[in-house]
Amino acid sequence: MPHVLIEHSSNLSNRVDLDGLSGAIHQSALNTGIFPEGGIRTRRIPRENYMIADGHADNAFIHLILRIGSGRDIETRQRAASAVFETLCDFLAADMSEHPLGISLEVQEIVPETSYKLNNLHDYVKQRRGSGS
Repeated sequence: MPHVLIEHSSNLSNRVDLDGLSGAIHQSALNTGIFPEGGIRTRRIPRENYMIADGHADNAFIHLILRIGSGRDIETRQRAASAVFETLCDFLAADMSEHPLGISLEVQEIVPETSYKLNNLHDYVKQRRGSGS
């Protein structure tokens, strides 16, 4: 964990380097030191149908959800959210200085009793680190 979901209005694709944004957010989550590298998954969800504020076509949004495993104390959750939100805001500062944009982030804890997982990613990440490639 975490699963990072970047939901955004589709009009941002003409204004923002969304691949760069995804990479920056992914790295920011990793840099917190809170999450294992093999557990981080970042994905973008463009929204074609949306209405923001007065409905003007220039209005845009990005909403980031950090879905994390339960059990971390509030200070740890806040530290992770703050670091990632700062990266998000810094990356979008130029766009926000010229266009209407709403930026938000929330942390959601995943309940272990109803969360099922199977992966071998941790093993492959460790193997790649060991081989130097």
